Amino acid sequence: MNKIIIVLALLVIGCKSTTSVAEKNYQVTPDQVAKHMNFLASDQREGRDTGGEGIAESAAYIENIFSQNGVKPYFETYGDTLTNYEQPAYNVVGWVEGNDPQFKEEFVIVGAHYDHIGQGKPVGGDSLANGANDNASGTSAVIELAKYFGNNNTNKRSMLFVLFSAEEKGLLGSKHLAKKLKDQNMPLYFMLNFEMIGVPMQREELTYITGYNESTMASVMNTYAGAEAFGFLPKAAEYNLFKRSDNYPFYQEFKVPAQTVCTFDFENYPYYHHVDDEISEMDFNHMAKVINTSLPVLEKMTNAKEHEIKFN
Repeated sequence: MNKIIIVLALLVIGCKSTTSVAEKNYQVTPDQVAKHMNFLASDQREGRDTGGEGIAESAAYIENIFSQNGVKPYFETYGDTLTNYEQPAYNVVGWVEGNDPQFKEEFVIVGAHYDHIGQGKPVGGDSLANGANDNASGTSAVIELAKYFGNNNTNKRSMLFVLFSAEEKGLLGSKHLAKKLKDQNMPLYFMLNFEMIGVPMQREELTYITGYNESTMASVMNTYAGAEAFGFLPKAAEYNLFKRSDNYPFYQEFKVPAQTVCTFDFENYPYYHHVDDEISEMDFNHMAKVINTSLPVLEKMTNAKEHEIKFN
């Protein structure tokens, strides 16, 4: 009897809890966000230009966090080398296997690009385009989401957490990976991307989602959030932002819902591709709120019994 009790106890200790994020009352703090931002958007990263030392250091930082938090490499290593860029460049791809025998063969992708433009037009002797909002902010969100699922494994479907390179060169990182995964016949349910979430909007909604009318994603997310947290931005439709971020190659290759969450509304931030896109301009409380709102929503979408996110 004692042996049985010991074995059962060891099994309980070894198992990850499947308690949901809401039940855990799990919260990402502004300080956690600030830590990532202060590394990724510092002058030492030299604007994270694709192929440069700064983005390589950023990749190593992300990979280290993944490895310490139960997020495994999806390929042989975390690095996914781009085949469509002339310099050495790679996406960072982490994997958290689903906990449900029925659903774990299907995938959800959560992503953001971690590159920036490197140098910008000099202002006051400063020529480094640090890329705090664009897109250290989205990268920080994906890191924190990956940490949660890596440590808690509350996802029924398997999840890829991807930081894309060469977005600023024409979505090259996401184009490369989308084609690669499609060629491998990955069964993808949906893709959710995070872009420029560092500053609050000048509107009631917390965020907007690109391609709002393309699918039911916004309505599903708002239902799970219990609020209109993921809104419609007319400017996003006017400028066709749906086709201008790393969600779009997955829509093209897989023909599944693939959309981007963003808070850059064309009125709240004047430093797009500007050397003043600095850490000092970021609102870490706002960023934590976006992540904490998105986390339980993503968990519920990933665990849904049916494909409730569909094209309109």
